[in-house]
Amino acid sequence: QLVVDHGLKIVTHGLHRPLEQGLSHPKYWDAIKRQSDENLELAVKWNIPNMIVFSGNREGLDDEAGAENCIKHLEILAKDAESAGIMLILELLNSKVNHPDYQCDKTEWGVKVVSAVDSPNVRLLYDIYHMQVMEGDIIQTIRDHHQWFAHYHTAGVPGRNEIDDSQELNYRPICEAMDATGYTGYLGQEFIPTKDWKASLKYAFDICNVG
Repeated sequence: QLVVDHGLKIVTHGLHRPLEQGLSHPKYWDAIKRQSDENLELAVKWNIPNMIVFSGNREGLDDEAGAENCIKHLEILAKDAESAGIMLILELLNSKVNHPDYQCDKTEWGVKVVSAVDSPNVRLLYDIYHMQVMEGDIIQTIRDHHQWFAHYHTAGVPGRNEIDDSQELNYRPICEAMDATGYTGYLGQEFIPTKDWKASLKYAFDICNVG
């Protein structure tokens, strides 16, 4: 209510938790489905367009089997999301630094999953920070696969902090590449500043404001 009262909009929310226990494993399915039913109702109530879903950790499961399970479960969730008018976004996270053993840690794997589900309400959350850590080639990846990306996140690399001139990504051309695809959605800032937060927020806004 506080967000709405201040004239703001909630753009994303988690469909299920914890992210380590995700759609790749049937043993977590009942808990995920229960949370999904509850959180889709909240998404409709508060007009939240995107709900984040997670593959979960591998736990010894190979990527092929994990993809098959993830597709199967997303196909079921997709029907509920379509009825509710909500987009499910499978988040790409790095397994190298922040989320060891997370399965959806490469763009190729994520595209394979969401394209197989074949629902207009299932796409990827392309987290630029995480994918720079895992594979780089950010601008070309956006150009090649943007049709599967429904939302984007940013953060400085290395460190996952504010965007500034101390990190290795140049966000202006990255945002220009996103804009060139026709993307009209939001760009989420994983905003964990180490300096003055107001100055850091203004810098992030200015460098990403290319539309």
